[in-house]
Amino acid sequence: MAVRHRLINVSPSAVWDVLADGHRYAEWVVGTSHSEPVRGQWPHKDAAIRFQVPLGPFKLANETVVRRCDEGVDLELEAHAGPLGTARIAIELRPWGEHCLVIVDEHPLQGAGGRLHNVGFEAVIQMRHRTMLSRLARLCENGVREAGEAPRQASAQGVAGAGHA
Repeated sequence: MAVRHRLINVSPSAVWDVLADGHRYAEWVVGTSHSEPVRGQWPHKDAAIRFQVPLGPFKLANETVVRRCDEGVDLELEAHAGPLGTARIAIELRPWGEHCLVIVDEHPLQGAGGRLHNVGFEAVIQMRHRTMLSRLARLCENGVREAGEAPRQASAQGVAGAGHA
Protein backbone atom coordinates (compact mmCIF):
# COMPACT_ATOMS: atom_id res chain seq x y z
CA MET A 1 0.00 0.00 0.00
CA ALA A 2 1.23 3.46 -0.87
CA VAL A 3 0.71 5.74 2.12
CA ARG A 4 1.96 9.32 2.19
CA HIS A 5 1.17 12.30 4.38
CA ARG A 6 1.66 16.04 4.35
CA LEU A 7 1.04 18.80 6.84
CA ILE A 8 -0.88 21.60 5.14
CA ASN A 9 -0.79 25.01 6.80
CA VAL A 10 -4.55 25.58 6.84
CA SER A 11 -7.46 24.15 8.80
CA PRO A 12 -8.99 20.78 7.88
CA SER A 13 -12.14 22.63 6.75
CA ALA A 14 -10.09 24.62 4.20
CA VAL A 15 -8.65 21.37 2.81
CA TRP A 16 -12.11 19.80 2.75
CA ASP A 17 -13.43 22.76 0.76
CA VAL A 18 -11.00 21.89 -2.06
CA LEU A 19 -11.69 18.13 -1.88
CA ALA A 20 -15.44 18.75 -1.90
CA ASP A 21 -15.32 20.76 -5.14
CA GLY A 22 -15.65 18.23 -7.94
CA HIS A 23 -14.64 20.78 -10.54
CA ARG A 24 -11.23 21.22 -8.84
CA TYR A 25 -10.33 17.49 -8.82
CA ALA A 26 -8.10 17.86 -11.90
CA GLU A 27 -6.24 20.74 -10.26
CA TRP A 28 -4.70 18.50 -7.58
CA VAL A 29 -4.92 14.94 -8.93
CA VAL A 30 -1.81 14.09 -10.94
CA GLY A 31 -2.43 12.83 -14.47
CA THR A 32 -5.83 14.44 -15.01
CA SER A 33 -6.55 17.37 -17.30
CA HIS A 34 -10.26 18.07 -16.78
CA SER A 35 -12.88 16.96 -14.27
CA GLU A 36 -16.61 17.39 -13.80
CA PRO A 37 -19.20 15.84 -11.50
CA VAL A 38 -21.46 13.47 -13.45
CA ARG A 39 -23.63 11.71 -10.84
CA GLY A 40 -24.91 12.55 -7.40
CA GLN A 41 -23.73 15.39 -5.22
CA TRP A 42 -19.94 15.33 -4.88
CA PRO A 43 -18.46 14.21 -2.49
CA HIS A 44 -21.40 12.22 -1.08
CA LYS A 45 -21.47 8.41 -1.30
CA ASP A 46 -21.94 7.05 -4.85
CA ALA A 47 -21.38 10.47 -6.47
CA ALA A 48 -19.01 10.36 -9.44
CA ILE A 49 -16.60 12.60 -11.28
CA ARG A 50 -15.56 12.07 -14.88
CA PHE A 51 -12.00 13.07 -15.62
CA GLN A 52 -9.72 13.06 -18.64
CA VAL A 53 -6.24 11.60 -18.84
CA PRO A 54 -4.17 12.95 -21.75
CA LEU A 55 -2.07 10.34 -23.56
CA GLY A 56 -0.32 12.07 -26.44
CA PRO A 57 -2.96 13.10 -28.98
CA PHE A 58 -5.62 11.02 -27.18
CA LYS A 59 -7.68 11.73 -24.08
CA LEU A 60 -9.07 8.87 -22.05
CA ALA A 61 -12.25 9.53 -20.11
CA ASN A 62 -12.29 7.83 -16.72
CA GLU A 63 -14.38 8.05 -13.60
CA THR A 64 -13.93 8.25 -9.84
CA VAL A 65 -16.75 7.19 -7.50
CA VAL A 66 -17.14 8.11 -3.84
CA ARG A 67 -17.35 4.90 -1.81
CA ARG A 68 -17.32 6.48 1.66
CA CYS A 69 -17.55 10.03 2.92
CA ASP A 70 -17.31 11.32 6.48
CA GLU A 71 -17.62 15.03 5.71
CA GLY A 72 -14.57 17.03 6.71
CA VAL A 73 -12.68 13.93 7.89
CA ASP A 74 -12.46 11.03 5.41
CA LEU A 75 -13.03 10.53 1.71
CA GLU A 76 -12.66 7.10 0.10
CA LEU A 77 -12.69 6.95 -3.67
CA GLU A 78 -12.61 4.23 -6.31
CA ALA A 79 -10.80 5.44 -9.40
CA HIS A 80 -11.60 3.61 -12.64
CA ALA A 81 -8.78 3.73 -15.18
CA GLY A 82 -10.09 1.62 -18.05
CA PRO A 83 -7.83 -1.35 -18.86
CA LEU A 84 -5.51 -0.44 -15.96
CA GLY A 85 -8.31 -1.36 -13.57
CA THR A 86 -9.49 0.30 -10.39
CA ALA A 87 -7.80 1.67 -7.29
CA ARG A 88 -8.95 2.58 -3.79
CA ILE A 89 -7.81 6.03 -2.68
CA ALA A 90 -8.48 7.00 0.93
CA ILE A 91 -7.88 10.58 2.05
CA GLU A 92 -7.93 11.33 5.76
CA LEU A 93 -7.86 14.83 7.27
CA ARG A 94 -6.58 15.17 10.83
CA PRO A 95 -6.47 18.41 12.80
CA TRP A 96 -2.83 19.03 13.74
CA GLY A 97 -2.75 22.08 15.93
CA GLU A 98 -4.08 24.85 13.70
CA HIS A 99 -3.15 22.89 10.57
CA CYS A 100 -4.28 19.79 8.71
CA LEU A 101 -2.41 16.51 8.40
CA VAL A 102 -3.54 14.90 5.14
CA ILE A 103 -2.95 11.14 4.80
CA VAL A 104 -3.41 9.45 1.43
CA ASP A 105 -3.56 5.66 1.18
CA GLU A 106 -3.88 4.10 -2.29
CA HIS A 107 -3.81 0.57 -3.58
CA PRO A 108 -5.03 -1.19 -6.72
CA LEU A 109 -8.22 -3.25 -6.52
CA GLN A 110 -8.82 -4.86 -9.92
CA GLY A 111 -7.38 -5.12 -13.40
CA ALA A 112 -3.82 -4.79 -14.64
CA GLY A 113 -2.87 -2.46 -11.77
CA GLY A 114 -3.70 -5.17 -9.25
CA ARG A 115 -1.95 -7.92 -11.19
CA LEU A 116 1.20 -5.85 -11.81
CA HIS A 117 1.37 -4.38 -8.30
CA ASN A 118 4.93 -4.61 -6.93
CA VAL A 119 7.61 -2.56 -5.19
CA GLY A 120 8.37 -0.59 -8.37
CA PHE A 121 4.70 0.25 -8.80
CA GLU A 122 4.60 1.43 -5.17
CA ALA A 123 7.54 3.79 -5.84
CA VAL A 124 5.68 5.36 -8.78
CA ILE A 125 2.56 5.84 -6.64
CA GLN A 126 4.69 7.46 -3.91
CA MET A 127 6.11 9.98 -6.41
CA ARG A 128 2.61 10.68 -7.71
CA HIS A 129 1.31 11.25 -4.18
CA ARG A 130 4.17 13.60 -3.34
CA THR A 131 3.21 15.78 -6.30
CA MET A 132 -0.51 15.44 -5.62
CA LEU A 133 -0.15 16.51 -1.98
CA SER A 134 2.07 19.41 -3.01
CA ARG A 135 -0.61 20.59 -5.45
CA LEU A 136 -3.33 20.17 -2.84
CA ALA A 137 -1.29 22.17 -0.29
CA ARG A 138 -0.70 24.96 -2.80
CA LEU A 139 -4.40 25.18 -3.70
CA CYS A 140 -5.49 25.19 -0.06
CA GLU A 141 -2.87 27.63 1.20
CA ASN A 142 -3.34 30.01 -1.75
CA GLY A 143 -7.12 29.83 -1.29
CA VAL A 144 -6.80 30.94 2.31
CA ARG A 145 -4.49 33.81 1.27
CA GLU A 146 -6.95 34.91 -1.43
CA ALA A 147 -9.74 34.89 1.15
CA GLY A 148 -7.73 37.44 3.13
CA GLU A 149 -6.11 35.22 5.73
CA ALA A 150 -2.45 34.25 5.76
CA PRO A 151 -1.82 30.57 6.52
CA ARG A 152 -0.02 30.02 9.79
CA GLN A 153 3.41 28.47 9.49
CA ALA A 154 4.15 25.14 11.14
CA SER A 155 6.39 25.51 14.15
CA ALA A 156 8.66 22.55 13.41
CA GLN A 157 11.15 23.01 10.58
CA GLY A 158 10.74 20.62 7.66
CA VAL A 159 7.33 19.32 8.76
CA ALA A 160 5.37 21.02 5.98
CA GLY A 161 7.14 18.95 3.35
CA ALA A 162 6.95 15.73 5.32
CA GLY A 163 6.57 12.75 3.11
CA HIS A 164 5.50 9.20 3.76
CA ALA A 165 4.23 7.40 6.81
